[in-house]
Amino acid sequence: MTLNMKTLRLLLPLAALALSTAHAGIADYIVRDDINGIDLLSLKTGVKEVVTIKGTLPLGNAASPADNPALALLTGSMLDKGTTTHDKFALAQALDNVGATLSFGVGTETLAINGKCLAKDSPLVISLLAEQLRSPAFSPEEFAKVQKQYVGALKQALDNTNTQAADNFSRAIYPLGHPNRKTATTEMIAAVERTTLDEVKAFYAEYYGPAHLTLVLVGDVDSAAAKADVAKSFAGWTGGKLPPAAAVAGSPVDAANEQTVFMADKTNVSVVWGQATGLRYNDPDALALRVGTDVLGGGFSARLMGNVRDKEGLTYGIYGFMANDNLRDGDWRIMANFAPALLDQGIASTRRQLVKWHDEGVTASELAARISGLSGEYKVGLSTTDGMAGAILSTLQRGYQLSWLDEYPAALSALTLDQVNAVIKKHLDPAKMVIIKAGTVPTTPGN
Repeated sequence: MTLNMKTLRLLLPLAALALSTAHAGIADYIVRDDINGIDLLSLKTGVKEVVTIKGTLPLGNAASPADNPALALLTGSMLDKGTTTHDKFALAQALDNVGATLSFGVGTETLAINGKCLAKDSPLVISLLAEQLRSPAFSPEEFAKVQKQYVGALKQALDNTNTQAADNFSRAIYPLGHPNRKTATTEMIAAVERTTLDEVKAFYAEYYGPAHLTLVLVGDVDSAAAKADVAKSFAGWTGGKLPPAAAVAGSPVDAANEQTVFMADKTNVSVVWGQATGLRYNDPDALALRVGTDVLGGGFSARLMGNVRDKEGLTYGIYGFMANDNLRDGDWRIMANFAPALLDQGIASTRRQLVKWHDEGVTASELAARISGLSGEYKVGLSTTDGMAGAILSTLQRGYQLSWLDEYPAALSALTLDQVNAVIKKHLDPAKMVIIKAGTVPTTPGN
């Protein structure tokens, strides 16, 4: 990849910060304030003129009540559709006039906030963020459009083999009520269609507020000015509470070890293969298992790609990774796509690699290479304002102290071969894993 001079000017000051904090620590440079319940973190770096804003509220899909899985999604999706002061076009124009961006996204656990602007325009962007969070218009016309858009997207998802494989996998490994258990697409469509605007307004009134809001600003930031801007823009806003925890059933349902979602006229079959781990990201064994998993399926140099794709030519892509564990216990999975005619061979080849990896473990050279690679990737990630802001936010979400930003590379280096191979056997069992196949699965023996 070729970097132009502008990109280099942005990267080098952040890289210098990462190096200079080897002794003092990145965490020592982060300024943290509590502003009427808002957890505000700011970090000034060597980048000039640019500020990245990231934030979260604990109001992702998991916050929806059991009888309406679409409620949190629809509520969060109305934030940028106009306020009581400005319609959505005026908001978009105000951002466009200064070359800034600001968006919201509803994930499994959180409502995510993402913004970027010039430093001189950060007061404006913070004020627009506050306006959208504090006073959404909830226009009936815009709500109808949002419903229609989601119904259309969900109907497309019904025809997507990757989505159907992953969603069915979640229902096979997670109990009823678990936040990581995906609602069936047809049920989600029905929920979107039956949700009323009054229900959305009531959900907003009950749960939205400054309490539990986290904001992170990274770049050419004046911490004192940022604190004043947030205090001014959010002054007088009250409320906000955590949604009630879902009642989780004692054991998974739909847990047949092998399931097929037949979808006609598809050129590929999507396969998701794995199990729930019972681990959160910050659990003691999680890092070792994550690194060991990266040896198996972490990219082009990993075993799965090297054997199933490169040597045997059975797939264009196959990966292994841990997922959905930032705030809850998550899962371990392999994801791959195979041509229908190569499905049996692909699964057999994948099984050979999985069992060999599980039973024999990783080698010392593989472990050393992945520790070096992951440490390097982490440091590169910190070299941009986006990467740094995301790392700060993820560190907090995962339940670490900010010092983890500096401790992570050392924690990687401290992993031993025996430790990594032991946790693979401790937490995973290929014989108990679930395989979901979605697509035009051949109706031949063994399928």
